[in-house]
Amino acid sequence: MEPKGNYLLVGLFVAVLGAAVLIGVLWLGKMDYRGVNDRYEAYFRESVAGLSVDSTVKYRGVDVGRVKNIALNPDNTEEVRLTLDIAKGTPIKTDTIAVLETQGLTGLATINLTGGSREAPRLEALEGEDYPVLKTGPAPSFFRSDEAIARLLSEKSLTDLLANLDTLAKGASETLDAENRAVLKQTIKELADVVHTVAVRRGDIEKSLSGAAKSADNLAQLTTALNEQVPLLLTRINKSAAALSTMTDELAKTSKVVRSVVDDNRPELERFSRQTLPEAGLLVTELRQLASVLGRVAQDLEREPNALVFGRKPPSRGPGE
Repeated sequence: MEPKGNYLLVGLFVAVLGAAVLIGVLWLGKMDYRGVNDRYEAYFRESVAGLSVDSTVKYRGVDVGRVKNIALNPDNTEEVRLTLDIAKGTPIKTDTIAVLETQGLTGLATINLTGGSREAPRLEALEGEDYPVLKTGPAPSFFRSDEAIARLLSEKSLTDLLANLDTLAKGASETLDAENRAVLKQTIKELADVVHTVAVRRGDIEKSLSGAAKSADNLAQLTTALNEQVPLLLTRINKSAAALSTMTDELAKTSKVVRSVVDDNRPELERFSRQTLPEAGLLVTELRQLASVLGRVAQDLEREPNALVFGRKPPSRGPGE
């Protein structure tokens, strides 16, 4: 009876221990799947060389998760599907962007999450998606060297460029023959002479530059004076123009008054021109005649002043009268 009791206890212990281990495994798997991390997916169209499972996922440079799986997108073979486990509570928003960054010269790649404004809503899985899908984009200021070199070597233009460079080198070698080299040497010698002449006349050049600087200063002073005087002159001109405008207005008013007076006295003016002016003409004529007579009388009085009292002497008789 005792051995059977021991076997029962051992079997019960083994069963409880197995159940505990199973529960622990399931609990750890659940924690790894949903308890501690949130799972996301991201699709990259560029090469993910250097990235591997368990590569670091960073949010603004802080480690927040790991790469869980890397595979081609079965719906589009031009894309690589990454499954990411990111720590629960990480602020993954709808405007968060996942970029692939290579660390230094090691070639190891990481996923860096950028963006994620405070006002944006949290990223959730859409209908038909197993997990929320992160937006992806290129690194802000980084270009992958392996892709660049591969692309450059695969371009046909590189071969054409090398061929053109070789042709250009041959053409330059043919162009620089003995005669052209002599011309080039002569040109260099002439340039050296010019530089030497400039160095010899450096003092004159400095004087000329100094004179030009003084002229510029004088011009600046003149400009300053003009800037100060021109507003005053413009003010005076404006005042003169205003006075001229006022005088023109007054002349116009005077002209209107004169015209009104002329219109009001037009009959008298016409009568004056028809009657008074001819009579005035006759009067002037008679005055001229009277002035002529008075002139003759004055001359006679000047010759014979006593004629005014005694009268004029009779003319002397001639011989034989």
